[in-house]
Amino acid sequence: MTFAMDFMLYTVLTSAITPTFAAQGQQQSETSITENQRVQRYMIWSWLAVVVVVLIFRWSRTIAREIRTIVNMGSENSNDGRQRYYSIPNSAWAFFKRHFILAPLFSKRHNREFKLSAAITVSTLPARLDVLFLLALVAANASYCAITINWQDKTTFYTDAVHRTGVVIATNICALFLLAGRNNPLIYFLGISFDTYNLIHRWLGRIVVLEAIAHVVFWIVGKYATMDSKTATTIIQNALASSPVIISGTAATAAFIVLLLHSPGAIRHAFYETFLHVHILVAAVATGALWVHIKGLATQTVLLVAILFWAVERLVRLALLVRRNIKGGLSKAEFEALPGEAVRVTLHIARPWTFRPGQHIYLYVPSLGLWTSHPFSIVWSEDQDGYNREKALPLTYTDPLARKQTTMSLIVRRRTGFTNSLYKKAAGSKFTTTALVEGPYGQQCFRSYGTVMLFAAGVGITHQVPHVRDLVASFANGTCATRKVVLVWVIQSPEHLEWIRPWMTQILQMEKRRDVLKILLFVTRPRSVKEIHSPSSSVQMFPGKPDVAALLQKEQDHQVGAMAVSMSVPSADGFLQTPKARPDQAFAISDFTSSSGLLAQYLVATKYAS
Repeated sequence: MTFAMDFMLYTVLTSAITPTFAAQGQQQSETSITENQRVQRYMIWSWLAVVVVVLIFRWSRTIAREIRTIVNMGSENSNDGRQRYYSIPNSAWAFFKRHFILAPLFSKRHNREFKLSAAITVSTLPARLDVLFLLALVAANASYCAITINWQDKTTFYTDAVHRTGVVIATNICALFLLAGRNNPLIYFLGISFDTYNLIHRWLGRIVVLEAIAHVVFWIVGKYATMDSKTATTIIQNALASSPVIISGTAATAAFIVLLLHSPGAIRHAFYETFLHVHILVAAVATGALWVHIKGLATQTVLLVAILFWAVERLVRLALLVRRNIKGGLSKAEFEALPGEAVRVTLHIARPWTFRPGQHIYLYVPSLGLWTSHPFSIVWSEDQDGYNREKALPLTYTDPLARKQTTMSLIVRRRTGFTNSLYKKAAGSKFTTTALVEGPYGQQCFRSYGTVMLFAAGVGITHQVPHVRDLVASFANGTCATRKVVLVWVIQSPEHLEWIRPWMTQILQMEKRRDVLKILLFVTRPRSVKEIHSPSSSVQMFPGKPDVAALLQKEQDHQVGAMAVSMSVPSADGFLQTPKARPDQAFAISDFTSSSGLLAQYLVATKYAS
């Protein structure tokens, strides 16, 4: 429903522009009006073209994975022809993924925070494909502002440039508002993460600010170019003092500049909650001023669509939040401190859902922060008998007909801000309080791959445990193509094992677990050698950091079917040993993924991801 509404609002722009463009004033010629309409249509259709291309790509990949799963799920023999067919790499596709889709911007740093110092984070380095898209976005906007403008005729050039940049700004704001929402329908239809849309949102915002400055410069310079300086100065001063159009335009431009100046990564990371509220407030001021500035013009219709994008997304978010957390009471959460400065969160959600691996939620804890929400991966979900919200009386018997209460669990590592406050409160004693859950967002499935390698460091294990559980259960049921699962978990201390001990115990007791799962634990800071011991041949523990290249090579030498590699590694935990890449390794891996944007990813093996 949301997608249909957004798509309808977006595509009606072309029909809304034509009858109202003449209201922009007598200074615009008919030719200029026609060209601006055409450029705006180019912008809309170019965005739609990108959506269609990505959608076709996603559908083709999804269909291929479904076929691979169906073909191999009934195969008992790991080495039969069906699995071997999918282990043979496509060198052209592998080359494209290695050098474009999954490639880091430079040689090794991939989606990693770029820091001036240990305390100051400037930004996150995007992937190579992201950079290529952003460069294309900048080039396209420069073209939209320049094409069909008569640069030789100064009597019309400045007026045309002012109107053109205004039209481009208004159209970009539609995309800017759409990409800012967590419930952006394109996330679901295109399978692109919210982090990627957020990256585009930030850069498109910077482009809009530059276009707004150009809009003002063209207007000011145009006055001096077409009349004497004294007259031009007088007109500009009078306009700034008394013209609602110019005053509101100046206010909008000033607000845009404030948005640009307060949005660098160093400020966002250091004061995120303050940044978010200020950002929304200033954006509202900019939108209001812009509305007054273009009152009665065709671009006001475009701005209205942008406002509707934002309003619909917020209303949908609020409606889903209410529906998810209110039913015979509010959702509750139990918080328990764990060794290694972590907190186990057990959620009792009013209206739970069927959990899928790779999902994450945004958690609101009103007692710790009324207006803030924070993203966390769901590490476990299970049904419990007879959870009593009020804990008034203990249950003395189990009713087999009683409705199951689904609980979902998170592991929160102590950092700063919200997580620090949460840990301090839980460290005193275990407590239960009202907590609201927004989501779920995202999901991932590796069932179509014959071999799956899952890397995690520290609390990144929360993203991988659901995959392990899902793949082992699917293997036992014969509903997946997977025949080998290797989990590599890097921790600083053995006490971190307590974070997931109850759930890992259940996984180790699952049917046919020994036939498919191997767990490798690496302890980087053991207190003594006695802490390092391997419980069995399928669960092994080692001191130090893993050699990722060697581990990948070992599994590739005995690869079954298509191979997927997933990493979930907090960037602050430099746990993994940077490998020396081997060129031939690029062509043996079918897919390489990182977890969602909950954690900054350190994809050290990306050099040979294919």
